Amino acid sequence: MSGTVFIAGAGTEIGKTYVTAALTRRLRAQGHAVRTLKPVASGVPAVADPAFALSDTAILLAAQGLAVTEDSVAACSPWRFRAPLAPDLAAAREGRTLALADLVAFCRAEIAAAPPGATLLIEGVGGLMSPVTAEHTGLDWLEALAVPALLVSGSYLGAISHALTAAETLRHRGVPLRGLVVCESADAPTPLETVAAAIRRHVAVPVHAIARGGACPDDLATLIRAGA
Repeated sequence: MSGTVFIAGAGTEIGKTYVTAALTRRLRAQGHAVRTLKPVASGVPAVADPAFALSDTAILLAAQGLAVTEDSVAACSPWRFRAPLAPDLAAAREGRTLALADLVAFCRAEIAAAPPGATLLIEGVGGLMSPVTAEHTGLDWLEALAVPALLVSGSYLGAISHALTAAETLRHRGVPLRGLVVCESADAPTPLETVAAAIRRHVAVPVHAIARGGACPDDLATLIRAGA
């Protein structure tokens, strides 16, 4: 069985994909086998659209050294929606539905198929409590998988409270928290490391800071590999 970690967000548009891609590249550079998935993605253009190159799915495929093809895109993100909305709303716009049972079954099959010693990264969608289906949130999805989480926060004004609230929510639901990453937000009023230090004082897990344009630190990759 692989070492699987779910990349969860304390909010939306805070750098979750940036952190996931940076972590993927660092693990590969260290010589580790890693597979990275974003099973549900909103705001994704058609693969043939030039704008697809800027999508989260394309970014994660590039981090894995994989070419963009219809097959590689479907394998990474089987549920893709055009509208940049919560998945349940985006799916409804297309006359589609998404069932939590199907999503969980897909992830469990990927976990079971991963080679021993490999790392499987599953990136969530939106924030921890963002609706994924009409009845379930990202937290319900994470809880059903019963895997540890890496929580990503921004450094914007209010990020400290949002990160601590998400961490406490995970603790209350019994989800193991492997660590927390503060990803630099554009135009944040407080230095990145100041925000990370403030969060660090209130949680019992390692807290890392990653600047936009910065690389994943080796000790974060080591932390993720601890369960492989």
